[in-house]
Amino acid sequence: MMTLALILIPLLLSIALFTNRLPNAKAWALVGSLVELALVLLIALQFENGAQTQFAFDKPWIQSLGIHFSVALDGISLLLVILTTALTPPIILSSFGSEERPASFYGLILLMEMALVGVFMAQDGMLFYLFWEMALIPVYFICLLWGGADRGRITLKFFIYTLAGSLLMLVAIIYLYFQTPGEHSFALQDLYGAGRSLSQVEQSYVFWAMFIAFAIKMPVFPFHTWQPDTYTVAPLQGTMLLSGIMLKMGIYGMIRWLIPMVPMGVMAWGSAAVVLSVIGIVYASCIALVQKDLKRLIAYSSIAHVGLISAGALTLSTTGLQGAMIQMLSHGVIVVALFFIVDVIDGRTKTRQLTELGGIRNVAPVFTSLFLIVMLGSVALPLTSGFVGEFLLINSIFQYSAGLGALAGLTIILGAVYMFKAFQSAMSGETNKLTAPFTDLTYREKLVLIPAVAIILLLGIFPGPLLAISEPAVNSLLTIFQDVSASIK
Repeated sequence: MMTLALILIPLLLSIALFTNRLPNAKAWALVGSLVELALVLLIALQFENGAQTQFAFDKPWIQSLGIHFSVALDGISLLLVILTTALTPPIILSSFGSEERPASFYGLILLMEMALVGVFMAQDGMLFYLFWEMALIPVYFICLLWGGADRGRITLKFFIYTLAGSLLMLVAIIYLYFQTPGEHSFALQDLYGAGRSLSQVEQSYVFWAMFIAFAIKMPVFPFHTWQPDTYTVAPLQGTMLLSGIMLKMGIYGMIRWLIPMVPMGVMAWGSAAVVLSVIGIVYASCIALVQKDLKRLIAYSSIAHVGLISAGALTLSTTGLQGAMIQMLSHGVIVVALFFIVDVIDGRTKTRQLTELGGIRNVAPVFTSLFLIVMLGSVALPLTSGFVGEFLLINSIFQYSAGLGALAGLTIILGAVYMFKAFQSAMSGETNKLTAPFTDLTYREKLVLIPAVAIILLLGIFPGPLLAISEPAVNSLLTIFQDVSASIK
């Protein structure tokens, strides 16, 4: 029942906000998100490290089609639910004082939180697809109604891209459904069995249908073209939701649904997907180097970091998958903090152009110090969360292919170049007419940034407890490939 409550709390609150039955929408939204986080932390305290799913809720939904409302948690999904519920309160808090039509705005954020949590807990293929699509609708309207210039065209492109990918995934799920024995079922384990029973050619078709859907969501080269424009034009909270949590849907889908479902397809085509991911790392990093808009620079850096996560996960090693898990958490916290920092700069100076900034450290020392720590986490400095994930991921890619590992390692070098360059342009030097009036962080802004900085440092120093949560589930997933490899030999 606790997993069901995780879905009902934000859903019921969003409905109440949409119907204007709650006064002071922002306070209700913040309290509701904190209650959701408290419930997840309670579940985490009761969670027993192991490969099995826990806190299961399973009820027949559409029995004639074999669809169940089935949700549960294992170590992999629990970490993503923690990330979702931990980032939602600061995302809500970041909008205080600037929101328009607050009931609708916060209702959409809570509705998206519900869908994201559902994606990470779903144990039924059709339920997974429905939550997947539901997560798209709120962020689309957030970007469309509260976005910047040319938001109509850009958000439509984003919607079409992601919807097309989702339809490919739906076709693959339905195809697998018809391969399940007897009275067909969408249950996750039944779909696993159906996928593994297919020939290598059939598994290859399913692999590409699902991989493209997940690659668009992450996004991975060459399916990334919707991302920079969407991140740039979206309001702060929309960008935070997209970059901090929503792109993790694609990585999670690849780990939970694609890899164990069609192992021979992954073995046949996984190397091609790794190559695409590594190309994306170098490509996005090079484009980030020449960006003058700070928000757009971070958007391209996100593509590079996600490409590294995708490549590491597809190496099909414990090191790579564990690196992907910890880096998803680290990237979520860091990128949300970075976009918030950009918003603070933009809000005070009315510009994101690096050539127009400078000298902020002279007038805002607290802001500068927190920005520095977040930036160091982004470039994977040891003792920050970014180092733990990137070290594991690059190590796994090196073991997979030394050449690809060398290329993937460029993300640290190039990332350091463009992030230090951006920091220097904005913070160093003398103030000008735009930055001289810059004020240091308010109490509300500190409430958003200081916890993020604390998490970046804590994950960098003590990653063990979180890695221990996901390790049994990761090892269980990898036994599938050991069994398939042994049967082929």
